[in-house]
Amino acid sequence: MATPPAAVRSYPASDPGFAALPVDELLAGEADLIARIKLCYGADRDGFERDILSLARRYAACVHLLPATAGNYFSTPGGLLRLGLETAFFSLQGTDAHIFSGRTSISSRHQLEPRWRHATFIAGLCCELHRLMSHVIVTDDAGAVWPAFLQPLADWLAARGSARYFLRWRPEAAEARGLGLFALPLVVPPAVMADLAEGNTVIVPHLLASIGGIPVYRERNVLDELVRRSLALVIDRNLAASADRYGSPQYGSHLERYLVDALRRLAGANSAWTPNTEKSRLWYGQDGLFLVWPGGAEDVRQLLEADQLAGIPKAPETMLELLLAASVFEAAEAERPFWSILPPGAKSPLDAVKLSTPAILLVGIDPPPVPLPQALAVEPGAAPPPPATPPVSPPAPPAAPPPGGTQLPLIPPSDPPAEETASTVPLATSVEALPPEPAPPPPPRFALQAPLRLNPVVRAALADALRTLDEDGDAAACIVADGIFVPLETFARHGVQPSLAIRALVETKLLVKPGGHDGPPTRSHDINGATSLGVVLSPHCVGGGDPAGVTTPPAQQG
Repeated sequence: MATPPAAVRSYPASDPGFAALPVDELLAGEADLIARIKLCYGADRDGFERDILSLARRYAACVHLLPATAGNYFSTPGGLLRLGLETAFFSLQGTDAHIFSGRTSISSRHQLEPRWRHATFIAGLCCELHRLMSHVIVTDDAGAVWPAFLQPLADWLAARGSARYFLRWRPEAAEARGLGLFALPLVVPPAVMADLAEGNTVIVPHLLASIGGIPVYRERNVLDELVRRSLALVIDRNLAASADRYGSPQYGSHLERYLVDALRRLAGANSAWTPNTEKSRLWYGQDGLFLVWPGGAEDVRQLLEADQLAGIPKAPETMLELLLAASVFEAAEAERPFWSILPPGAKSPLDAVKLSTPAILLVGIDPPPVPLPQALAVEPGAAPPPPATPPVSPPAPPAAPPPGGTQLPLIPPSDPPAEETASTVPLATSVEALPPEPAPPPPPRFALQAPLRLNPVVRAALADALRTLDEDGDAAACIVADGIFVPLETFARHGVQPSLAIRALVETKLLVKPGGHDGPPTRSHDINGATSLGVVLSPHCVGGGDPAGVTTPPAQQG
């Protein structure tokens, strides 16, 4: 008897697969988390079902019981559903401590804040949606493959009448977060996107940038900061719980995205990362893009600490290992990850890491950097080329003896005038005879001298601002008559609320108040061609630099 075709294509019984459960049953298993989301969102029943629960249903229909990873975090059935809901909850919870439209009027902010909270929930819910397209292959019992770009998994199973489905992991799948934008219409209807875009032009672009993993240059994406922080927290908690229950999972496998994102943010916004400038972290030559290490790792650590991300590595060796494993960096040799480079003006070779492709950091930067005309990599221990020296004139040939029979003069010729003697001395000889002038001492660099009790995030923000005073380009602070003016937006860029930063500075007596002890701690000042609101640091907490023109009235120090 011939075997039916369906029996040939069916999967063996050793793989039980996943049951094609209805969406309501999927969400019933997450009832406790959905109840917390409802309490956090703070809307009535109709508003919650319209804004939140409907999106949770569509998301559950897409991811169904699929795990998020094969054997790491959220690897159990329903892991991707739980990961999206938890990240959305913590992201939504984080919106209570942030003001998204701070530069708009009160009435405009009143209209936009609910949309910002709604968009933040969507970004957290769909942050890992790209895994449906890049990491998994779903088939039914007949072997048909689910078209993930076309319809939700639950709808496809219902249309085919399948009671179970099966999962295969793509081998060596690369993380492509941009694919999440193609699956986003399956979760978020066009009407919701139109409502988010009403009355503004920033909410939807920031939402799409967060889901697609695209940095927003020259602008702070608070929505994405909340999602990244929440996702890191959720994964870190799940890994800790998995270690208690199932052994030791693979830590660090989700951290490459945060490290690459930090590298891109520094390359796009930090003046010390402008390629091919004096004392730059980045050098771009004919043989590729190089990052000075471990100096670059220290900048990344400070930025990620300001983001308050959970589980982020702090050691440069750990960062290097993760980025090499993710093929972001390219090792010089099998046993030597570092490259030796000799940038223009360097007195000795520098240790650096090489980007596998310059586009990782330079894409989107306007104007695009131009590579140097020479290669930068040299052999380890190579010495810099010696400076060019002026050519030395050959000695004059000896005078020929007089011919025979010639009467020699009895009186020697008189010495030529001093003017003629000086004029006959070669210029190079006279210059070499002069003692070299001593090189001028390097200018002192600005440095923060603050008490140890100062908030570390506030300390890092001030240190970065003072560092820009020693560099070319737009500075994040400026010298005023009675101290150092620091705009409040400097603290906001480091993820610190300006009010909290001012309170920390007042408590440590580091501020100069323009109106004395009873005056407000802030003032307005022109910096980089624009008027900004900020605070003034007292000169006694700033070391180095040029103190000329800075006088501190004692009665005004806070």
